[in-house]
Amino acid sequence: MRGGRALLAAVAAALAASVLAGCDGLAPATTKRPESALAFPAPDRPVAAVVSNEFSNEDARDERGEAQVVMDLARLRPGMTVADLGAGEGYYTVRLAERVGAEGRVLAQDISREALDRLGRRVERERLENISIKLGDADNPQLPPDSFDRIFMVHMYHEVTEPYAFLWNMWPALNADGQIVVVESESRVGSHGLPHTLLFCEFEAVGYVLVEYTERPDIKGYFARFQKGKARRSPEAIEVCSAS
Repeated sequence: MRGGRALLAAVAAALAASVLAGCDGLAPATTKRPESALAFPAPDRPVAAVVSNEFSNEDARDERGEAQVVMDLARLRPGMTVADLGAGEGYYTVRLAERVGAEGRVLAQDISREALDRLGRRVERERLENISIKLGDADNPQLPPDSFDRIFMVHMYHEVTEPYAFLWNMWPALNADGQIVVVESESRVGSHGLPHTLLFCEFEAVGYVLVEYTERPDIKGYFARFQKGKARRSPEAIEVCSAS
């Protein structure tokens, strides 16, 4: 009996260690794809698993001016309508809301109900009236059409399990001058980040065009902006990007 308990304790410790390691784990290979994504190709790369929606200390991020740098690079102005995908605890959500002001709007989206519940309590506590919250899907951010000047994806794109379907379904949400803002770490495939060349390839495979790319140590990665190209490719015409 004691041996069994010791084994269970060892297993529990190993599981705890894997969680604390962050999102460098990979999504299980046996994960079933959503039916709505089957018309699209699956990515030819391992996808980092979502382990936690909680990010590093917000004060530490503010000390290096992370959100301000990203919002400045994105040319975010008062009155804009923006979406924060993978909003988690709301680090960017609340700062985006402050930047766009009372005349602007922020839609915070995540695939975790628990994260959105926590964010909802924060929004109520801080009385942020220009923020809405919405649950998304792994293959579809569920954004209203023709609505957004900017869509932010900060350190989260590498966790999207259906990138081609996700980007394809995001397309209608951008208004005529809308852009997608991506912040990622230049890390190996399958870890907490994504090589910028692979990011470019996956966006371009759907029909987006790159507007700007810059490497920024102060945001612990790189910054990229995309906009819609001439046409969105049909799902069957999307060519899969190779991670090798």
